[in-house]
Amino acid sequence: MMRRPLPTGSGLLPCQICGLITRQQNTAVRSAKRSFVTLDAGRRLAKLPQTPISSSIQSRLFSTSPSWLKVKRPGASKSPSDTPRFAQSSASEASLSAEKDLSSQQQIQPAELADLAAAVDRVTKTFVAQEGIPSEHMTLTALQACTQAAGKLPLDTAHPPVTSKKSQNQSLNLLELDTNGRKGGDGSDIKSQINGLADNISGAAYSIISHPSVVITPQILQRYIALQARLGRPESLPQVLELFASKPTPRLVSGSVRYTDRNPDSMKNATEPDVIEAAIDAAIAVRNLDAAIGIVENTYGAKPFKQSKLVSRALLPGMIAGSAPIGIYLIATRVAHIQEAFDQGIFTMVAFAGIFTYYICTGSLGLIAMGTFNDHMKRVSWAEGIPLWERWLREEERAAYDKIACSFGFSDELRAGEEEGEEFGYLREFMLHRGMILDKVNLMPGMS
Repeated sequence: MMRRPLPTGSGLLPCQICGLITRQQNTAVRSAKRSFVTLDAGRRLAKLPQTPISSSIQSRLFSTSPSWLKVKRPGASKSPSDTPRFAQSSASEASLSAEKDLSSQQQIQPAELADLAAAVDRVTKTFVAQEGIPSEHMTLTALQACTQAAGKLPLDTAHPPVTSKKSQNQSLNLLELDTNGRKGGDGSDIKSQINGLADNISGAAYSIISHPSVVITPQILQRYIALQARLGRPESLPQVLELFASKPTPRLVSGSVRYTDRNPDSMKNATEPDVIEAAIDAAIAVRNLDAAIGIVENTYGAKPFKQSKLVSRALLPGMIAGSAPIGIYLIATRVAHIQEAFDQGIFTMVAFAGIFTYYICTGSLGLIAMGTFNDHMKRVSWAEGIPLWERWLREEERAAYDKIACSFGFSDELRAGEEEGEEFGYLREFMLHRGMILDKVNLMPGMS
């Protein structure tokens, strides 16, 4: 690689050029050392990942500043250029996020709450006042109107988050101050109005679905459960699930509505497991033990679900198991024609007895192993003396109570059984009445 020669008119030799470059580098290093204290904080902040920071983290960052931001050089005034750009831009973002958290309960003005309440009341009165039997589409439309009104309410009113004591005190202090820094008492009033509106929407939805002329279909039931879960009001879910199975069927006869009684034990009235789990989750989310137990009693513990499970899961295997002796006899007859050592009739009976005995013993051991399997049980197990067929038939009920016990008890499995209080005492007694045991000692961790 050839080097281009230096121009002759430059007047500088190579040694002079190298010396000039060296002096410039030394000057730059000395200036960099002088500004190291000022630029070090900016460099460290610039290396931070540019990810969105939540409002709680921002408020915590700027309420307790690091020590290297607090130290000032004596006799030096802090200019805007000395402050890191990240701190300058984030100060306004922190104030905006604090104002956003402050107005979480005040996003809806009292006038808007009144308009929502009037709209829900108007929809309910219009639906109840109509004559005849409303169609499924009309009922879903009325429930959709309630759902839209519920969607405008803050989520934290229905499901308050679990926060620490410090964050709760900070939130209370923020709610007591308005944007101008003055104390105001409108936060609690607006919160009470929002809770009252949530109660009104929940009552309106119950009035719609419990109307005598409304036929509760699985789609309507699913929409109603989703609405009550959004509002955090699962108190009416056990009664609605009972109405789903026992509500009289309306019929339009000669211009008038007549009602026909239904069989509440029919397997046609069984609720889908997905809908049941959604209802249980709604009750657990707001820590309502009575509603959770009532939901299980009217779904998994009711006869329609048991009959539906018996028909859908046990009918075909039972028919196959019942027809097995016929197949075994045909196999024994076929084998008797092949051999020549014994009489065919005697060999047929001996072969049938041997194969059938093997089938019965092996199948019985398999059923016993399936019925006594308890590795999936966490806190609720079966009591002594419950038949294996009943354990299989009521397994979903036991699993639901196990889920409820784990949700309302201690999260640490080593502290299982240490819960105290009226609710857990009632739950233990209720489990015994249902043929189950809560926190069986020999099945707990570390016990034998």
